[in-house]
Amino acid sequence: MQLLEPLTLGPRTARNRVVFGQHETNLGWGRALSDRHVAYYRRRALGGVGTIVVEEASVDPSDWPYERAPLASECRPGWSAIADACRDAGALVLAGLGHAGGQGTSHWSQRELWAPSRVPEVNTREVPKSMEDADIEAVISAFGTAAAAAVAAGCDGVEVNAGQFSLIRQFLSGLTNQRPDAWGADPTLFARRVVSAVRDAVGDAIVVLRLSCDELAPWAGITPEMATGLAATLAHGVDAITVVRGSIYSVAATRPDTHTDTGFNLDLAAMIRSAVPVPVIAQGSIVDRDQAEWAVGEGGRADAVEMTRALIADADLVAKLAAGAGERIRPCILCNQVCQVRDNRNPIITCVVDPHSGHELDEAPVDGTAATPMSIDVVGGGVAGMEAARVAATRGHRVVVHERSDALGGTLRVAAVAAGRERLAALADWLAAELDRLGVEVRFGSTGPVGDGPVIVATGSVPGEIDYQVTRAAVRLTATEVLAGAELPDGPVFIWDPIGGPIAVSVAETLAAAGRVVELATPDNIVGNELSRSGDLAPANARLQQAGVTLQRRTLLRAVKKGAVEVEDRFSGERRTIRAAVVIDAGQRLPDTTTFGDLSAAHGGVVRIGDAVAPRTVHEAILEARRAVLAVEGTGDVSDGVPMGVLSHG
Repeated sequence: MQLLEPLTLGPRTARNRVVFGQHETNLGWGRALSDRHVAYYRRRALGGVGTIVVEEASVDPSDWPYERAPLASECRPGWSAIADACRDAGALVLAGLGHAGGQGTSHWSQRELWAPSRVPEVNTREVPKSMEDADIEAVISAFGTAAAAAVAAGCDGVEVNAGQFSLIRQFLSGLTNQRPDAWGADPTLFARRVVSAVRDAVGDAIVVLRLSCDELAPWAGITPEMATGLAATLAHGVDAITVVRGSIYSVAATRPDTHTDTGFNLDLAAMIRSAVPVPVIAQGSIVDRDQAEWAVGEGGRADAVEMTRALIADADLVAKLAAGAGERIRPCILCNQVCQVRDNRNPIITCVVDPHSGHELDEAPVDGTAATPMSIDVVGGGVAGMEAARVAATRGHRVVVHERSDALGGTLRVAAVAAGRERLAALADWLAAELDRLGVEVRFGSTGPVGDGPVIVATGSVPGEIDYQVTRAAVRLTATEVLAGAELPDGPVFIWDPIGGPIAVSVAETLAAAGRVVELATPDNIVGNELSRSGDLAPANARLQQAGVTLQRRTLLRAVKKGAVEVEDRFSGERRTIRAAVVIDAGQRLPDTTTFGDLSAAHGGVVRIGDAVAPRTVHEAILEARRAVLAVEGTGDVSDGVPMGVLSHG
C-alpha cells in the first residue's frame, strides 16, 4: 500500500504519506500551547500518522485571529512537549506558522488589522490598515524568528501558511493586493522574502509551504493556471507544497461539508505536482482510505495526503490500515458540526463520531475491559443505542439491543438516505457492522422485556407541541415523516423551520430537486441560521436559491388550512395567506418517554441517553452513550435515570 510507504521531506523521512494537517483546536491556555495539545497530537502519533502539523501560531502580536490562537513567542515550551511526545511515537512534527492579516479580527487585540491593502474583511467588514514598509519587514523577520524557535524547541520543521486566513496569500492575490509600490508590482515578493527568511532561520530542517492554488475568484484571484507558475517560483527554498484552495470570498470552500465531493483538490494537486520539483501534499476532504491510496498511488495526484478530519474521527486510522483492518476505521461524516471551532461559541475541538477527540485529558476513555462484566439491555437501536451497545460489548459486557422497528440506525439513517447524504448513513453502517463483529444480540420489533441488569434507554424523540392552528382538512406532516417516505399530495409545499438547522434545508433541497414547488419559512432574518456553525450558511442559501425554493424570512406560522397557510410578519404583524397543499413542520421535538416510564417503574437501573433525555445532535447521542456505559459500570445504579455527568459536557 503506497499510502503507508515512507516519504522523504528534505533531510527527514516520514514513516508514511498520511499527514495530520494544521487546523484550529482552541485547546490552548491563553495564547500558549497546552497539555491538551500534547495529548491530542500524541494520540494521533500513537495511531500511526506519519507527519503532524501543529495548530498555526501567529508569528507577530499584530495577529490575534481568535481568542486562544497560539502566539509563536509563547509556544516554545508547547512545541518542545509536542515534539517529544510525538517523536517517541514515530511521527514527524512541524510547527504551523502564519499571520491572518486582513482575515483576522480586532475583537481580542483591540487594534487595527494588517493587510496589503484596505480591502474590507468579508465577514466582519473591518477595513484593515495598509501595511507600511516597516510593518512588512517586521512580519518577515517574525516568520524567521518563529521558525528558528520552533526548530530549536525540537520540531522537525515548519509549515508556512499561504492558504486560507493568510497574509501571505493576501499579498499574492489581486483580490487583496492593490498596492502601487514594489510589494504590489511583484505580488510574489512578500512570499519569497518570507520563505527565504524561514529557510535561513531553520537551516536544513523541513520547510513546507501551504499554498492556495485556486481562490475561486477568477476575476482577480489566484487561478489554477496562475498557481502552477506561482508554485514553481515559491518551490525554491521549500521541501514540499500543501495544495489548498479558498480566498476571502470562499472561506467555507477550504473545508466544506458533505455537499462537496471528497478529494475536491486532487486534480489541482496534480497540476501543481507537474510543475514543481518537490513533493506535493493534497488537502481537501480526503477522508476515505481508498481515495487516499489512489491519490498517492495509481492516481498519481500527490505524494502525500492530509487526512485531518478523518484522523479527528479516528486517531488510529493509520494503525488500522497497517493491520489490514481498514473496514474498522470510524468514518468521518464531514459534518463540520464540532470540529470547526472559529465561531462565537468559542468551542474546543471535538468530533461527532468520537467525542474523546480534543478531550483526551478530561473525558474518560472507553478503551479497555470492565472489571466486572454485566448483562446490559439497550432499548433503542438508533445512533445512541448502537454506540452504547458497541462500547459495552468492547468492554466485555453481554449486550442485547431492543429495536422496535426492523432496522438499526434510527432517524440518522432515514434522513441520510432520503436526502441523498450517504456519508451520514456510513456512521450507522459502521456501528451496525461493529455490533455484528462483536456478537451483540439485536432483537427487532422489541422494546423489552429486559433482564435484571442495567438498562440504557435510547428511544429517541417524538414530535413537539405546535403553537399554530391546524384545521381538520389540512395536510400537515413532520420533517421526520417526510424523510421516512410519507406520501405527499400534489401541489405546492410549505416548510416551517423555527429552528434554523439543517433538516428543513435538506428537506427543501430534496423536494425541489424532485420538481416540487417549495416555500421555506423561518422566523429568523436568514434561512438556516444555525448552519453558520458548520460553515454551510452561505452555501446553503445559495443552493436553495439555485433550486428555486422561495424563502420567507421573518415569518411566523399562524394557521394551517386546507390548501393554504396563514403567516404573520414577525415585525409588522401583517398577516397573509400562502398556497400550500401540504405543510412540513421541521420544528422542535420532545423526548420519547413512554418506554422510559414503563421501564423505570419496574426496573431500578435505568439510564437515559441522547434524544430520550433532550433532543439534540448525533454528537450528544454518542457522547452520552459512552458515559452511560461507564456510569453503570461504576455504580450499578443511577439516580432519576440520568447518571452524573451525562449532561455536563457542552
